[in-house]
Amino acid sequence: MFPKGDDFFEKRTKRGSETLPEADQDCGILPIFAGGKSHFASYIMPTLTVSEILRQPKVGDIVTVKGWVRTFRSNRFIALNDGSCQGNLQAVVDFEAFPEELLKRVTTGASLAITGELVASQGAGQTVEISVQKLEVLGDCPTESYPLQPKRHSLEFLREIAHLRMRTNTFGAVMRVRHAAAFAVHQFFNDQGFFYLNTPIITASDAEGAGELFRVTTLPADGAPKKEDGTTDFSEDFFEKPTNLTVSGQLEGELGAMALGKIYTFGPTFRAENSNTTRHLSEFWMIEPEMAFFDLNDNMELAEAFCKHIIRYVLTHCQEDLAFLDQRLEQEEKSKPQDQRSGQGLLEKLQFVLDNPFVRCTYTEAIDILKDSKPNKKGQFKYPIEEWGADLQSEHERFLVEKHFKSPVILFDYPAKIKAFYMRLNEDGKTVRAMDVLFPGIGEIVGGSQREERHDVLVEKMQAVGIEPELLGWYLDTRKFGTCVHSGFGLGFERMVQFVTGMGNIRDVIPFPRTPGNAEF
Repeated sequence: MFPKGDDFFEKRTKRGSETLPEADQDCGILPIFAGGKSHFASYIMPTLTVSEILRQPKVGDIVTVKGWVRTFRSNRFIALNDGSCQGNLQAVVDFEAFPEELLKRVTTGASLAITGELVASQGAGQTVEISVQKLEVLGDCPTESYPLQPKRHSLEFLREIAHLRMRTNTFGAVMRVRHAAAFAVHQFFNDQGFFYLNTPIITASDAEGAGELFRVTTLPADGAPKKEDGTTDFSEDFFEKPTNLTVSGQLEGELGAMALGKIYTFGPTFRAENSNTTRHLSEFWMIEPEMAFFDLNDNMELAEAFCKHIIRYVLTHCQEDLAFLDQRLEQEEKSKPQDQRSGQGLLEKLQFVLDNPFVRCTYTEAIDILKDSKPNKKGQFKYPIEEWGADLQSEHERFLVEKHFKSPVILFDYPAKIKAFYMRLNEDGKTVRAMDVLFPGIGEIVGGSQREERHDVLVEKMQAVGIEPELLGWYLDTRKFGTCVHSGFGLGFERMVQFVTGMGNIRDVIPFPRTPGNAEF
């Protein structure tokens, strides 16, 4: 069992006053010379993180910390950061005690190991600092060629050097928040009695029926084997049939739900859409719970609780990073024209979602609201709303959330013709039990539905959209053998991270974005 909290810190920084063997001199034990005799101190010199030191500062401790130089001022003050938190640890060097050649190597980006005593800081901005006793340059960083100098860099520039951008304050904060949000996902579903199911990344099905697929094949690009009718002979391919990278784990997730009751998936998905927008990626992570015996109302309740849990967890555990991102967003907003500003700070927006119950509104009601709205009547919508059946765009979704309801919104009962085949057909024969969760500043963040549990109806819907039922016989079996009402939804993880960090471009919330024409690293 690992010690926790203060006990963990104590055990990593202290040891009893026993005499230690000579071999331990290479294990980080600090020798102290007193009265002409060599003794070993009662402190171990562990490698602590900056976060640990700043969270539980203990003046007088001898510590070792490793990290990268952010700045080195006056040949005396080193700002050291190891990625564990937003803050830097100041290390104070007595430049007369160290060789000049060594100090010249302490440049922005260089990696260091520093050993010294934690002392009360004399300057503003930190409670403790390290009085440096030992300084080692682990990795040099030539100033003339290092692209990340201590100044503000544009996000566009940082996307060009994505292999280095996680070293900046902004992307360090985003990645730590991303981690916290991912942890919150697993925590929520585990606490709710769900089972984590790993669905295939390589699949022969197209869950969305959209046809925007990345093909997976071992056949040669030139000279692929052909059948007599001229089509590709996939019998000679690795899987002996056409396969692609998954666009969703939903269909396989439904199989799990019909056996285990409640499951969720959390994995990469792929869309071969040629969309160069701030809201689309070609590779992204999806969270898809599927629940047996859940109807549409149960589904909406779960989606609201899930979204709020992630936001609440991040607000609780990422305060420093969110405060930084909040200030960053505030500065960014000031550079925009007044009519393009969001009107809410990041922290205010997150609290807004937590404090307000999600309004339930039918698609039909939403269309009436949008048709009668001022932006629609004055031609301010890029996509005017003219009739029932229109596919809502982000501008419409944001109007409903930010202007009309002033609350997160769940729209439901959409026209069947604009939704996927697996959604449960309502009694009116023209709408399905679909639902979308809409957030301020981003629009749709969750999409889901009650699934069509009736075998005959599902077969008819498949045939209507050109899907051969035989190809999904395994999926139809769940409607033949013990079918029941069941539901599920999908949340694009990057959309959620984008929302909780306030980043304007989805490419800035994933370490290595995959977009049309971009597959670096």
